[in-house]
Amino acid sequence: MMVLITYDVSTESDGGKRRLRKVAKECVNYGQRVQNSVFECVIDTAKFKEVQSRLLKLINPKKDSLRFYFLGKNYKDKIEHFGVKESIDVEGTLIL
Repeated sequence: MMVLITYDVSTESDGGKRRLRKVAKECVNYGQRVQNSVFECVIDTAKFKEVQSRLLKLINPKKDSLRFYFLGKNYKDKIEHFGVKESIDVEGTLIL
């Protein structure tokens, strides 16, 4: 399934800047960055629970925001992209 992870981490303090880096670093392990604080992740339910748990431990719920959007298995018909920074097809063929 496709899950869109978005976050807004307060960077008013040094702790906030560290949290922002940690959240971004964790999201990279599960999907591809499509905008500064937006990641597309093609994951199953177990991986989703794993990333959700890890991210919830990193944020400060009184200062930060974390959202998950579930696009399901037929997500390709639900995404339209315009402009630069075209994303890669994570389920496509990988040639090394």
